[in-house]
Amino acid sequence: MKVIRSLIFLLIAIFLSGINGIMSAEAKNDQTKETLQFEPLEVQVVLERMYLDGEFSQETIKETIWSMEDFWAKYDGWQLIDMTEDRVVFREFVDDISPLLKANGYFGINNDGALTIFNGKPQTSKIIHTFFQLDIGKLESKKHEELKKGIPIKDKHHYVEVLETFKDFTLEEKVAN
Repeated sequence: MKVIRSLIFLLIAIFLSGINGIMSAEAKNDQTKETLQFEPLEVQVVLERMYLDGEFSQETIKETIWSMEDFWAKYDGWQLIDMTEDRVVFREFVDDISPLLKANGYFGINNDGALTIFNGKPQTSKIIHTFFQLDIGKLESKKHEELKKGIPIKDKHHYVEVLETFKDFTLEEKVAN
């Protein structure tokens, strides 16, 4: 009976010292967490904006990430495109025309008779985007002259309005029988 009691006390002592050791390790771990300083993460963030007119802009910034939760919250409305250890690429679709069109965009007609957007007045400027072939015969002479001179693109509403107006003058391709 004395042997059994001695074994029980021995087991209890071993058990208690094990718990004590675990508690000490946990206490040490808590202390370490309190004194540990985490270095912030530096990343390059690329922000791509896609506009209704097909143009896109790209902005690159350096971000210091102190909290991943705050970082993801900051870019909540953006689509993650690519991510590496030191670079993150986000994309956002903007329901508006690009700043380029607002500043210097003109609807016009190219040499082939297609409705086109130019960076500046149509006669001497670079083509930004070509839409569809116009039936010049159906087009009123006043509208044809407006396109030759160039119709400035003021805003999204005007952009959509001009596209809708000239859609009615699209050249229909003849289907061979």
